[in-house]
Amino acid sequence: MENAVKFIGFRRHCLTTDGEGVTTLAAFWGCPLRCRYCLNPHSLREGTKCEELTPMQLYDKVKLDNLYFLATGGGVTFGGGEPLLQVPFMHEFRKICGGEWRLYVETSLNVPWSLVQATTDIIDGYIVDIKDTDPDIYKRYTTRENAQVLDNLQRLIEIVGTERVLVRVPLIPSFNTEEHRARSKARLREMGVTRFDELTYKTEINK
Repeated sequence: MENAVKFIGFRRHCLTTDGEGVTTLAAFWGCPLRCRYCLNPHSLREGTKCEELTPMQLYDKVKLDNLYFLATGGGVTFGGGEPLLQVPFMHEFRKICGGEWRLYVETSLNVPWSLVQATTDIIDGYIVDIKDTDPDIYKRYTTRENAQVLDNLQRLIEIVGTERVLVRVPLIPSFNTEEHRARSKARLREMGVTRFDELTYKTEINK
């Protein structure tokens, strides 16, 4: 199907966990990271059973919750995987759904700046999973560098402001500590971040 992309799953009626108000989480297949304990490993595996949808088909799928979205100031949250790998799809979806729904992305920001910049006029909120600002910890966990992540975050804040950006700073058992997390938060505050979400990853180590 033309303009169709792969989704690994959907979750309706999320309340304040993936954006403001009631939201539907739509998770794309595909990610640039290879995290040691990936929370959605099926977003990486070739052969994963996916649902391929065009922007219009996604709209038809989620519009049954239109009243919830409008009443609570919610909408659709794009996750994954990495949603910023699907910028054309999200632009087309915004044209279809109009401006009344809020659109969010849950992102690692580990993509070229051009992809981030291309979303600033269509995305209402960014939920950034920063992992850890320490480059060694980040690389051990994700197998990637984090210089691009921090640069993208700084530039994003300068364009959209602090209120549209929520940064998740997780505690990752065997990879970082509360002290590391405190250092990350201090550095992020220096960059202008004001909104944080602290959580603990569930890994094989702490199950």
